[in-house]
Amino acid sequence: MNKTITSIGGIAGAGIIIFIILFSFQDGIEISTPELIVSNGHDTTKIGEEVSSYQKNNYSLTEIFESSESGVVRVNVERNDPTQFSTGGVGSGFVYDDTGNIITNDHVVYDAKKITVTFVDGEAFLAEIIGSDPYTDIAVIKINSTNTLLNPLPIGNSNNLRVGEQVATIGNPFGLSGSMTSGIVSQIGRLLPQQSGYSIPDVIQTDAAINPGNSGGPLLNMDGDVIGINTAIQSATGEFAGIGFAVPSATVKKIVPVLIETGEFKHPWIGIQGHDVDPELAKVRELNSSKGFLIMTVIEDSPADIAGLLGVTETVEIDEREYPLDGDIIISVDGIEVRKISDILVHLQRNKVIGDYMELEILRDGQILDITIILEERRDN
Repeated sequence: MNKTITSIGGIAGAGIIIFIILFSFQDGIEISTPELIVSNGHDTTKIGEEVSSYQKNNYSLTEIFESSESGVVRVNVERNDPTQFSTGGVGSGFVYDDTGNIITNDHVVYDAKKITVTFVDGEAFLAEIIGSDPYTDIAVIKINSTNTLLNPLPIGNSNNLRVGEQVATIGNPFGLSGSMTSGIVSQIGRLLPQQSGYSIPDVIQTDAAINPGNSGGPLLNMDGDVIGINTAIQSATGEFAGIGFAVPSATVKKIVPVLIETGEFKHPWIGIQGHDVDPELAKVRELNSSKGFLIMTVIEDSPADIAGLLGVTETVEIDEREYPLDGDIIISVDGIEVRKISDILVHLQRNKVIGDYMELEILRDGQILDITIILEERRDN
């Protein structure tokens, strides 16, 4: 069957797209090339502090750099298993609060034996991992900073971002400490595939130059607020090609406080696999719209299975393509129209936790049905 299958929480792309983890290695600069290239990005702020993006100050890039520079750090890592990536590497991070919590990428500190955090003034500290979430590529590390005045970066509201807004990054590309680049928000609400099989939803796309060593550093708006953590680029060569990705600050605000408190974050889960409705499928199924998400498979004993959602059992081949003739089509969640899978994943990420109810409006055999599911903890693929 010629189709693209997407898990709720994970997606398999239809085209060949290479996402590169942007982490600068010390043994001659190299890039690990799984299917993801992670670069810097993440948001920081004192706990409870939130900055409205409606209060526009529009500082210059110079002013933003000067006010943010002391809150951005270089993260050097030595790994337990050098065969994982390399014996060590360099990433970025930023100060989250005045107790010494620092935000970076999970892939930066994964399997770390030793973590050294260095500030712009040259002061360095050993750090320990407080919590991490590989599903959103966020990690919290902590230093004992009794002798240093910390500069937590304010966290903005990524939900208010608009395409075309100017943004800037500060980090350590290729180990070059304290480097700034700028660009615009190219798009919002992207899905970023990961090796886990689950995708990071609601991701910000930017053309601000992001390179290995930028991983874990902040993406800033023109108010100087963190609105994302730079985490990946799309590239066929491993070098920046104008497409970078950042985990949004809305995700950071949801995940980080839990990581600090418990060390991990448990994600809500539906338990279905499928793909977006396209014009060809809409024609075969005689649908009025090519919007929606078709359920191909329902995972056994999942919330979807318990609620009675149905996957595909019958197909037909037309012009060498196999089309599903049945299977529920999700057309809305909690009253929000579902155009494609990203609408479901963004809603889960922004608004739902384990144990929440979610109202699905589905199309089954030409009839619209309302089904309620109770979200459970996401299972490992």
